[in-house]
Amino acid sequence: MKQLNFIDNKKTKPDYRNWVPVSLLRNFIGGTVITFILFIIFAGTGLVFSGTPRIICGIILGIGDLILLFSSIMLSFMYRTFDYRGKRKLAKTIIEGVAQYVEIPDGGVGLDVGCGSGALTIACAKRNPKAIMVGCDIWSGSYKVEFSKNICQENAKAEDVSNVRFEVGNAVKLPFEDESFDVVTSNYVYHNIMGHNKQKLLLETFRVLKKGGFFVIHDIMKKSNYGNIQKFIEELKKEGYEDIKLIDTTDEMFVRHREAKFLSLAGSTLFIGRK
Repeated sequence: MKQLNFIDNKKTKPDYRNWVPVSLLRNFIGGTVITFILFIIFAGTGLVFSGTPRIICGIILGIGDLILLFSSIMLSFMYRTFDYRGKRKLAKTIIEGVAQYVEIPDGGVGLDVGCGSGALTIACAKRNPKAIMVGCDIWSGSYKVEFSKNICQENAKAEDVSNVRFEVGNAVKLPFEDESFDVVTSNYVYHNIMGHNKQKLLLETFRVLKKGGFFVIHDIMKKSNYGNIQKFIEELKKEGYEDIKLIDTTDEMFVRHREAKFLSLAGSTLFIGRK
């Protein structure tokens, strides 16, 4: 009997993961459950302590459990809000909104710093099919389980996008020559890099930008993160940078002010300009 070969034509969907790490969410939920169990054992019964020690233990564990419970609820809400497959799809809204500002000349090359799961890199590549987008990241720390180079490549394949490539690269010291790219972009990266001056991180990014090239940086540019950004802009202008704009993305561009504050995105700004 002739054997029939069935081919599964179902297209693989991209998995851009979530900006709220699943591992972090699980740890908080697990901590809430464990702390509650300890509260029952040490404060809810007289098996271990009694009298004043039992009261003190109950207060400490009770407060701790309430804090963990509140944090778990907040993280769960944020997870659902940013989820690409959820109802709000905030992460997708932001990625596509930033990508709209990225225009690469035909035959040109763009760089996405801190590409994570490749979402912005791929979105920019789709908008600029005659150019190449390079995504770089260190893929380590708290996000190393959620994001990886392999995930980026799989997402590009799922989106049927071939004009991309992904490389290991640290925003603190990018592994690229001066003036290598026509466009540099990044989304919610630099505020997460602790122990480094954010303005210096921007200058390192601009180092690899060609003369006449454009930069599109989206981040939480609060003064506590970036210092005096207006003074920084004036210094860039003295160096020859042009068309520099700061666009508040919490003014109903991507989110509302109240939602941004609730999601810890207050100060989110799109920083664009030309070298």
